Amino acid sequence: MDEHYYAMIMAGGGGTRLWPLSRRDRPKQVLPLVDERTMFQIAVERLDTVFPPERILVVTGRDQVDELQAQAPQIPTENFILEPMGRDSGPAAGLGTLHAAHRDPDAVVAMLPSDHYIADVDKFRRALVAAGNLAAKGHIVTLGISPSFPATGFGYIERGELLGEEDGFQYYRSLRFTEKPDLEKATGFLMSGRFSWNSGMMFWRAERALDEFRRQRPKMGEAFDALANLIGKPGYWSLLEELWPKMPRLSVDFAIMEGARDVVVIPVDIGWSDVGSWQALYELLAQEQDENGNITRGNMPRYVQEDTTGTLVMSDRFVVTIGVRDLVIVDTDDVLMVCHRDRAQDVRTIIERLRQMGQVEYL
Repeated sequence: MDEHYYAMIMAGGGGTRLWPLSRRDRPKQVLPLVDERTMFQIAVERLDTVFPPERILVVTGRDQVDELQAQAPQIPTENFILEPMGRDSGPAAGLGTLHAAHRDPDAVVAMLPSDHYIADVDKFRRALVAAGNLAAKGHIVTLGISPSFPATGFGYIERGELLGEEDGFQYYRSLRFTEKPDLEKATGFLMSGRFSWNSGMMFWRAERALDEFRRQRPKMGEAFDALANLIGKPGYWSLLEELWPKMPRLSVDFAIMEGARDVVVIPVDIGWSDVGSWQALYELLAQEQDENGNITRGNMPRYVQEDTTGTLVMSDRFVVTIGVRDLVIVDTDDVLMVCHRDRAQDVRTIIERLRQMGQVEYL
């Protein structure tokens, strides 16, 4: 692949929907959820053959960088781009893109999440190449996931006319982004055949994306321009610490993608999961189910079940379940959570309640 093509792994999220296993100081990207590798290590390894380690950038917080560097020692230390604090994916994407542009004025950037799962790695790598080629031509590109059910927890991208084909992948004009619709609207999207799930994977020429920040978010653009003059020089970090708390908390979709010019979408079917809830993890681990649909993870010495079906148990202790159905049981050193799999998304409610109660030590 072209020497100007860079991967930018976004690794600053908190992964609160997998609480209580995922915490602020140990978010889901550093956890071994699917196999013995962490989600971050999986994200790095699937870039093999497309990006050498020296062209893999990682945007993360200073509280996570030591753990991530230990997990991926092949990535040069200087490729870790630090945020003083989390300000959502918009500012983080802008900061990472700014560093790519400083390193290489002709940089093309693939913005990739650190905590998603992709089953068809070969097809994903081919899609990376196709998307990078389109971005090099000036398009802003996103990968759209072929929807399999009317999900209300994902964003959607509506496709317009077919614009062409790149390396065997068709690409379409992107008409609009829609955030997390209700069930009725999501069902309509699925029935229409014109919508893809928003994968959170985006591709652009670095200067092209920075121009979108300047045009759509002038104050953010001014901050990035001020920082650009100090990258690699004394004073950079102090200016970043001064400017970062003033950055708006915006997703990259709201920051620039919804209003960006010349956005195209490549629909792909790559076995994608955002591993965004306990229910999603249960589905991803389907091959580990016993004859009753139960899944166990952790170092528990024994698991004894009687009349139990469809239950996910994560624990390091001896666990017994009797007469239960479709539960998630997560046992950590300081929290035991039991919930119905259908209510797995409500973990967010508990997180907010703990914040209101001042119980931040559990977050």
